[in-house]
Amino acid sequence: MTEPAGLVNDEERADDRIERRHLQVIGVLLVASFVVILNETVMSIAIPVLQVELGVHPSVGQWLTTAFMLTMAVIIPLTGYLIQRIPTRTLFVLAMSLFTAGTLIAFAAPGFGVLLFARVVQASGTALMLPLLMTTIMTLVPPARRGAMMGNISIVIAVAPALGPTLSGFILDHFGWRWIFGFVAPIALVTLVLGARFVVSVSETTKAGVDILSIPLAVLGFGGLVYGLVSIGESAQDSATIPVVVPFLIGAVALSGFLGRQFRLQREDRALLDLRVFGYRQFSISVVAMLVGMATMMGTFIIVPYFAQSVIYLDPFETGLITLPGGLLMGLAGPIVGRVYDRRGPLVLVIPGSILVSAGVWMLTTVNTSTSLWWLLLSNMALCLGLSATFTPLMTSGLGSVAAHLYAHGSAVVGTFQQVAGAAGTALFVTVMTVVASRSGHPHDSPEAIAEGVRMVFLVAGILSFVLIAACAFVRKPANPVDHAHTASVDAPAQGI
Repeated sequence: MTEPAGLVNDEERADDRIERRHLQVIGVLLVASFVVILNETVMSIAIPVLQVELGVHPSVGQWLTTAFMLTMAVIIPLTGYLIQRIPTRTLFVLAMSLFTAGTLIAFAAPGFGVLLFARVVQASGTALMLPLLMTTIMTLVPPARRGAMMGNISIVIAVAPALGPTLSGFILDHFGWRWIFGFVAPIALVTLVLGARFVVSVSETTKAGVDILSIPLAVLGFGGLVYGLVSIGESAQDSATIPVVVPFLIGAVALSGFLGRQFRLQREDRALLDLRVFGYRQFSISVVAMLVGMATMMGTFIIVPYFAQSVIYLDPFETGLITLPGGLLMGLAGPIVGRVYDRRGPLVLVIPGSILVSAGVWMLTTVNTSTSLWWLLLSNMALCLGLSATFTPLMTSGLGSVAAHLYAHGSAVVGTFQQVAGAAGTALFVTVMTVVASRSGHPHDSPEAIAEGVRMVFLVAGILSFVLIAACAFVRKPANPVDHAHTASVDAPAQGI
């Protein structure tokens, strides 16, 4: 017998509802994510200032960003295990405590070494927070509402990167670099207190083992490869302490061992990073596209502020304003992107989005010593709008395509590979800029030499953007969202949050 249409619609709407306590958990996690993302972007403006005040070369100073992302890449593989083993509230408190402690250490840091250590401590907390947010959303939000939820989330997440550089520039102009951390610290403390009060554990935990040998293999594998990229830039300035080939060799061997071990352990459900998620075609395609996009984005967000301050001599506040319109535009577009994804799928978004990313990058291949602030603003707006139309559909489609019992590992894989791509992109772009500037025929730190290096950076980024467009052409919406919704409702308690 056929169900009355009204009854079916009521049941569908009931299935799509999100419980109030679950919305509360997601809300607190969003606030925490805003804080940690704000912290990550404020450093892009501060690095040139810190290089001068602390007396370090750009290839060394960029480790304040690279080490942050690399630490996240090393720790995020553990989050699949931690999310299964530790209750939500406990894991949240641990993450925000680490982040807050790192922020306070950075505020009091007497020199570069302690500041770098503080960034690693901060990154340890950030690494726990972001996969916790994504896994919670994938478990608690029905498939029919995930696009809209991701779109709304992008409002919060986009405002932080947009506000960070502008805030950083204002603080640097008026108070000095320490107060970047002094501003973030009380916000982090308040968020920690709110989370301890309002975050609840939304599902049961399980007893899951961790493979100890996988941890050093991950550290040496990811760390060796990224350090090798950085060493190329150092060798161009005769500042490399070890031969460039050594970290590459160590990284390649360790990473091969890590991946091989995960393939063996996942047969027993003991993998630190369960690679069975790559058996889902849409997940693999989305990850490839996100990797290229992340490498391009992070490298660009580091190089543009450095160019603005070192070549066209913008002050820190003016440099910070470059990212503000694009970030606000990204936040405004977020809800629209989410609704379009739910109704029409990802393809109508990711193709024009990736083309906009490419256009923004190719605009930057024309920069020189007379480039205007407006040109940098316009290119950043194109890049940010393109990223808004690209990343949300990629994340939703990729994670939504895997089985529910692999959500935690899917989030860990995405987070790990994104951070490695971001760290590698940053290191690669700084390396290209350093090498080209040193061989330009001008003094390596002159505006003309830096501008030549930056143009080559964005030529490389432009080529990468073509790979992004090609990968996005194969992205599709998960085929059976109803089945995924049923599986999530049955299996989510076994996964833990």
